[in-house]
Amino acid sequence: MSGQGSQANQMEPVISPALGRSTGKTADFFRGVLVSTPVVVGYLAISVAYGILARQAGLGLVESVLMSVLVYAGSAQFIGVGMLAAGAGGAAIIATTFLVNIRHLLYSASLAPYLQRVGMGRLAALGFGLTDEAFSLDIVELSRGSRSTVFLAGIHLMPYLAWISGSVIGGLLGGLVSGIGQLGLDFALPAMFIALLVPQVKDRLLAATAVVSGFVSLILSHFMQGSWNIILATLIAASLGMGWEKWRRRCG
Repeated sequence: MSGQGSQANQMEPVISPALGRSTGKTADFFRGVLVSTPVVVGYLAISVAYGILARQAGLGLVESVLMSVLVYAGSAQFIGVGMLAAGAGGAAIIATTFLVNIRHLLYSASLAPYLQRVGMGRLAALGFGLTDEAFSLDIVELSRGSRSTVFLAGIHLMPYLAWISGSVIGGLLGGLVSGIGQLGLDFALPAMFIALLVPQVKDRLLAATAVVSGFVSLILSHFMQGSWNIILATLIAASLGMGWEKWRRRCG
């Protein structure tokens, strides 16, 4: 019986309900805000570049900011602005945005075991704020132990507000600054994601999985559009890593 109880405890999701007292909720929220600080700083810089590019692509200030409010997807917004500037139709932009962000299905699947006791309303709110960088912070924090939904809300909300704020600043500057696209600032998003990923690679298995995933994704990117190369590379590398781990345990 004790063995079964121990196994059951291991299967419990590590997400905890929000703290009961308002003071506890506030403290938990601001702990999440503090954790999100590196992402907030990065999002401010990149969203300013987005706002400038959006204005130069012909969008008005309100339209540029509304895209950040409603879409909130850095890479998809940069691509969408470029397609608008090239005269692409709405259906093509929507389809491309879907393909670019389809990797979020994997993010959601990874977080699902931790969020089994969370209601649909909170799941929807947290899901809207799920970006590459927010996912990295979420999975690290949840793997360390129990975290409340208020804590996760702090991680998700502040980067969202930072992205909107930077979009407003960039939109206002859009008519004054030129040549921003030549600076390559859109690369800062994947660079920041890599910086968040590296501390999670704590052993040879994780390092090998990350290297294989990146290598396979790079090869597949020459044959696939959107985010399919990322998804397939992740599945291939994760499967190989899981097989390697099982083989290593079986061999003692």
